[in-house]
Amino acid sequence: RRGAPRAAGRPQRRAVRRGATTVGAGGRSGATASDTAVLDAAPHDLVDSAPPLDVRHERPRSTPPVRQLAKQLGVDLALIEASGVTGVIRRDDVERFAARMAPATAAPVPQSGAPLADGRHPRTTERETRTPIRGVRKATAAAMVRSAFTAPHVTCFLEVDVTETTRLIAGLRADPRLAEHRIGLLAVAAKAVCLALRAEPSLGSSWDDEAGEIVTHHYVNLGIAAATERGLIVPNIPDAEQLTLPQLADAIRDLAAMARAGRATPASLTGGTFSITNFGVFGVDAGTPILNPPEAGILGLGTVRRQPWEFEGEIALRDIVTLSLSFDHRLVDGEQGARFLAAVGDVLREPGRAMLFA
Repeated sequence: RRGAPRAAGRPQRRAVRRGATTVGAGGRSGATASDTAVLDAAPHDLVDSAPPLDVRHERPRSTPPVRQLAKQLGVDLALIEASGVTGVIRRDDVERFAARMAPATAAPVPQSGAPLADGRHPRTTERETRTPIRGVRKATAAAMVRSAFTAPHVTCFLEVDVTETTRLIAGLRADPRLAEHRIGLLAVAAKAVCLALRAEPSLGSSWDDEAGEIVTHHYVNLGIAAATERGLIVPNIPDAEQLTLPQLADAIRDLAAMARAGRATPASLTGGTFSITNFGVFGVDAGTPILNPPEAGILGLGTVRRQPWEFEGEIALRDIVTLSLSFDHRLVDGEQGARFLAAVGDVLREPGRAMLFA
């Protein structure tokens, strides 16, 4: 129900293994307070055993013919906003959404067991299951193919000592005035990205092939990659650069809840200018994130590991994370990409540096 408390929609975090220490949502074992602080209710960690945000939510209002059309087009009605004042989803709402999500839609996929356009039948055997490619999965695949074969990707990496950031997060979480915001590493990284984009605006630009123009955006619609049961989606936070750290944390939490419940709106899935993907919640150190077209950059956030590190001339246990930045080399030169990544790393290494950008 729509009146359900917000807390019910937060994803349950799975335990993350760090060496011999396992830290879960309920506590810690043999770890410091800063270790617990780096665990984040990230939208990318959505597919787990926890119940959805609203398991008893109302079915979207529509007529039987419209529901049948949505089924044929592989469209989830929960993702569609009604255009009329009545709140009833109409045929043109479904067709418009399907056109936006999958411009090159193939023939509609009938119900399971019915023949497809080429005569094939969806089926499950003892050894395999064949599932029609449709809906969010089809739209995501099309977007990723366009990205991989249109934009020349370059990825660079940076290891950062984020011990001061994890201490900051632990302190903020201990503050009763900020308890409801649940600030984590993803929110701090989002803030660092917004600040770094001021110095390197090319990372927030896009390539308009039809107009033959480079579009430099003077705002940040920050996409947060979210893995859902329907597939990967990247809803974005409009004008993220105008938000404070607590507001960013709230916006990320709300995106997670919305994506988890299958209620991401078409507006939230378009118009992004830069994205973050948090594969660190799966225990992965680094990767080569693929761009979310037509954006020029995407930052991958790895897992935080406590490991020996050179600090002030000695070896000490520090919290280390690897940042992975992929960018479109048509829009961003290597020097610009390196400076952007270094700026994000500087903020995470010394959060006080954010004062220089304010």
